[in-house]
Amino acid sequence: MRGRSDVLEPAILGLLHQTPMHGYELRKRLNVVLGSFRALSYGSLYPCLRSLVEQGWIIGSDSPSAPPHALTGKRGRIVYELTADGKEKFQEILSSSGPATWEDENFDVRFAFFAQTDTETRLRILEGRRSRLTERLETIRQSFTRTRERVDEYTLELQRHGLEQVEREVRWLDGLIDNERGNDRVRIHGIGRPAVVDTPHADDGAPTVPADTTEKERG
Repeated sequence: MRGRSDVLEPAILGLLHQTPMHGYELRKRLNVVLGSFRALSYGSLYPCLRSLVEQGWIIGSDSPSAPPHALTGKRGRIVYELTADGKEKFQEILSSSGPATWEDENFDVRFAFFAQTDTETRLRILEGRRSRLTERLETIRQSFTRTRERVDEYTLELQRHGLEQVEREVRWLDGLIDNERGNDRVRIHGIGRPAVVDTPHADDGAPTVPADTTEKERG
C-alpha cells in the first residue's frame, strides 16, 4: 500500500494544486489524465485523502461554494483543496529528481506535471529515466538472445513486442532530452509527433520536414 501511496500522493497534490475538487471529480481526473490510474478505486483514493488530511497537506470541507462542475451526492459534498503546507510539499516534490522518479508509475506522474517543473529538474528526470530504460533494454536483449531457441513462437513474439516498446520509449526520451537542452537542430513538434529537423538555411525561409520523410517524399 505504501508504494501505491507514494504514487497517489504527489498525483493528488498536483491536481489539487490546479483547483479544489470533489472526491468523484478527483478520481475521474486521476483515471483520465494519468493513464497509470485507470483502475483506481475509491477504496484506494479515500484512505490516501484521509492520510493527506492527517498530514495537514489538504483540507476537506462541506463548503456550499463547490465548483460548478462538481457532482452532488454523499461523497460529493466534500471539496478538497491544498493547505499552505500542501503547496509547499508539492513544490518540494516538483524539485525532486532522484531514482524513484525514474520508475514507471512515478515517472508518469512527474511527467504529467512537467509544465510546473523547472528545466534542470526535468532534464535530470528524463536522463535518469533513459538510463534506467537503457539498462532494462540490455537485460531484455540478453534474455531474448538466450531464450529464442527454446520458447514457442508466441512467447518469442511477446518478448519482441516488449523489446520494441522499450526501444520506442528510449527514442522518445532522446527527443525530449534534445528539446530540453535547446538543441538547434532537433525540436519536438508536439508530444507524440515526429521530430522536426531544420534545414541548414531554415532562417532563409526554407521549409522544415519530418525527420522520417523519405527522399521520394521530399521530392
